[in-house]
Amino acid sequence: MNGKVRLGEFLQTRRSQLQPGDLGIPGYGERRRVPGLRREELASLAGVSVSYYTRLEQGQSLNASPQVLDAIARALRLEEAERLHLHNLARSSATTGSGRGRRPAPERVTDATGQLLEALAHVPAIVTGRRSDVLAWNRLGHALFGGHLDPGAPDRPAGRPNMARLVFLDAHTRDLYADWPAKARAVVGNLRLVAGLHPDDTALHALVGELSAKSADFASMWADHRVTACSVATYEMRHPLVGPLTVTQQTLSQGQWQGQNIVVATTEADSPARTTLALLAQVTPQHDTAPPGIRAGSGSGSG
Repeated sequence: MNGKVRLGEFLQTRRSQLQPGDLGIPGYGERRRVPGLRREELASLAGVSVSYYTRLEQGQSLNASPQVLDAIARALRLEEAERLHLHNLARSSATTGSGRGRRPAPERVTDATGQLLEALAHVPAIVTGRRSDVLAWNRLGHALFGGHLDPGAPDRPAGRPNMARLVFLDAHTRDLYADWPAKARAVVGNLRLVAGLHPDDTALHALVGELSAKSADFASMWADHRVTACSVATYEMRHPLVGPLTVTQQTLSQGQWQGQNIVVATTEADSPARTTLALLAQVTPQHDTAPPGIRAGSGSGSG
């Protein structure tokens, strides 16, 4: 799917999700043939001509100015992450996509990221790549998020766990979240954001295709075109070894929604969840889950 189609689908979907009454547009009791706003209504709210907006949705108008895109974002009531996604889609629709077809090299943990993971030994932490592959995890990160998996799996690029696959296709991970739909929507929203930033990433497109084919839930959420910047979120987890605990998952990003991320799970001080996490640390076997460079003591330098 090229950039023009992705831009048009995003605009059409988000327009259909807006109700005229929510924006103060009188309906006069008429019955609409399609859900949401009409093109002419959105164009009026954005201050652009109907013909221009129509061409934009149909992929026939390129190089829309940042000012026009911001006006459309305001009319669509987009949040900041969604506004940036709209700009990324418009930018990719205006390029030729010359990089398409080249599969990127496997990601590896940088020395600096490995050092940070090592410093977070007392809280669950995992390092994820652009497509949510698990590049590394510490002992508690493995115990909390993937205790049923081989602790050395992130060291093997061809067999690395992928958090999106786990959330949608792995029964253990699905049961781990009391509010699984909230976690699933966050995963899909983040993938949408990354796809807008990296339209030529063939491995990412393959992942989306696989999940769409294997999970009806994913396919439905992907078609919704929601975008989410997953920086901080609180989840009630149901761990099979230690029981329920509430954690705050924070994503420490390198760069703007690209590169490597460290996902850290924290608990409130003096809370039952803090006690439960301490119990998890006690019952978890000692495994060497540090990245190879850190294991070897060569953690100097930067990525």
